[in-house]
Amino acid sequence: MTRAERKRASRFRHDLLELGFEMVQFSVYLKYAGSRELAEALARQVGDCVPDVGKVQVLFFTDKQYGMSHVYRGGGGRGKPTAKPKQLQLF
Repeated sequence: MTRAERKRASRFRHDLLELGFEMVQFSVYLKYAGSRELAEALARQVGDCVPDVGKVQVLFFTDKQYGMSHVYRGGGGRGKPTAKPKQLQLF
């Protein structure tokens, strides 16, 4: 990658973090959306941030599907997927 491409990729990663995504593994980011409408809106926001030479695939999972995932940590230990966040209250 050229320096300019690395800079654009870094900017994209920063944009994902600003949108509230968390990195779950290299080049894989995750964010909980409480409804299909919110998930679609997030997908559009991500699409707006993708660099010209980038390729991004957005996958949608239900709570049940995500809950069936397996998480392994170093040392062979098995953990549980990150719990969905509680409803946020704005005041």
